[in-house]
Amino acid sequence: VQLVESGGGLVQAGGSLRLSCAPSGRTFSNYAMGWFRQAPGKERELLAGISWNGNRTYYTDPVKGRFTISRGNAKNTVYLQMNSLKPEDTAVYYCAARRIISRIVVVTTLDEYEYWGQGTQVTVSS
Repeated sequence: VQLVESGGGLVQAGGSLRLSCAPSGRTFSNYAMGWFRQAPGKERELLAGISWNGNRTYYTDPVKGRFTISRGNAKNTVYLQMNSLKPEDTAVYYCAARRIISRIVVVTTLDEYEYWGQGTQVTVSS
């Protein structure tokens, strides 16, 4: 599965961006999805996860209340709506996928994800 992220860019602090992640060549059926980021000199960290059916979500503390993960109507695109952006949100953002049987499970561990996108840069200026 190849994942393609888009929507990154440069934004001022307090602004918003929406990232998208879509598969290349196939659908996202039976996949739980997640968004991660990696800042220079730091480890890759989980931001949010969403179940296959889109009904369950998970957020980590740094983004809770500011970011929203969602799936498109056909479940084939995953989004990360980012509001109230801060300079410390500057990083390369990645989406990830894991094939899964349960419709309601959210995968919350980096090592459990099987497929990764190439990343999209988000830069927040102060």
